[in-house]
Amino acid sequence: MACTSCSTSDGGSPKGCKNNGTCGTDSCNKLTVFDWLSNMSLPTGQAPFDCVEVRFKNGRKEFYRNTEKLTLSMGDIVATVASPGHDIGIVTLTGELVKIQMKKKGANPDSNEVPKIYRKASQKDIDIWSAAREREEPMKVRARELAISQKLEMKISDIEFQGDGSKATFYYTANDRIDFRLLIKDFAKEFSTRIEMKQVGFRQEAARLGGIGSCGRELCCSTWLTDFRSVNTSAARYQQLSLNPQKLAGQCGKLKCCLNYELDTYMDALKGFPDFETKLVTEKGDAICQKQDIFKGLMWFAYTNNFANWHILKIEKVQEIIAENKLKNKVSSLEDYAIEVIQETEKDFNNAMGQESLTRFDQPKKRKKPNKKPKSAGENKPAGDNKIVANNKKPVNNAPSVSNEKKPAITRKPIIITKNEAKK
Repeated sequence: MACTSCSTSDGGSPKGCKNNGTCGTDSCNKLTVFDWLSNMSLPTGQAPFDCVEVRFKNGRKEFYRNTEKLTLSMGDIVATVASPGHDIGIVTLTGELVKIQMKKKGANPDSNEVPKIYRKASQKDIDIWSAAREREEPMKVRARELAISQKLEMKISDIEFQGDGSKATFYYTANDRIDFRLLIKDFAKEFSTRIEMKQVGFRQEAARLGGIGSCGRELCCSTWLTDFRSVNTSAARYQQLSLNPQKLAGQCGKLKCCLNYELDTYMDALKGFPDFETKLVTEKGDAICQKQDIFKGLMWFAYTNNFANWHILKIEKVQEIIAENKLKNKVSSLEDYAIEVIQETEKDFNNAMGQESLTRFDQPKKRKKPNKKPKSAGENKPAGDNKIVANNKKPVNNAPSVSNEKKPAITRKPIIITKNEAKK
């Protein structure tokens, strides 16, 4: 999803609006809300709701009252009240749905403390706003250098300029409380603007910066999730997930919010299950639960004296054994209640098209043929060598051997004949 300014050009390179996918159009906004009341007409005589929802950088949203009765729609750039000066934002929601959103966020729609909208932003306002946005990235790099030089244990994650460029808000994360009074003086001297420091949590930092999760999709906190509920390791235990902090933690370093999504379904399915630590008393010995399949309603038990063999039991059978044990009766064995596992025959799939080969489209490498060109008589002969070497063949003895003793091998020296002796 992207707007025309974020789409790729003819050459394949992205144009980019320098807003990282959070530009003015509604197609790629963060935390966009679908206005399902937009096609419904109001009753006769009722005035439309005069509050709108305005979004600022990285999903920050505020509610403002349209006192001037401007004709606003989603995507309009407006100038709003700020302290001091004014701020520039984008309208993301209008109409009766804003009243529902205000009640959801805990804001009073009838309160007189709701700030107001000045006007629609002019071209001059947009130019000043765009110039201030371009200063944010180099300022963030320099601000981190100044924080490191003062040896402060903090991380400056983002900078947000006000629409008129009169104030810059620095968002940072830290584990402990930090005294940054000297740092603010250095910032004001370096950047020549009004400085405001705001500490955010690690989850809020991940929501502002965005990213791709382990599922391959954009982070929930930066796209649609607005409330951060507490996540415990018990949610992973109920879902039988391995308690590996590297797999359970998100980009913020905390437990993933998606661990709570299916927790209620698992809790409902576990109501009919007995306790995982329940022991089954049999004549062969006690049995302990090793594994359970929540949605199939199966439990795996093994004897304490033989943990290698597991027996699969349904929940109904386990409840029967527990009922017998409560009456102080021992069951004969688990085999009487276990499910017989039928091993399925493996099906061999033969592909007639040869698609199982990954190199079927590769061209075979040409082998180099050995050079069978006959060599001339004088190629291997060194220059200046007038000697011919000849070896005497070993005579063949056809007489049968009398003894089995091994005779030592006879080595003979080669006889060297010169050319003059050969002529004689």
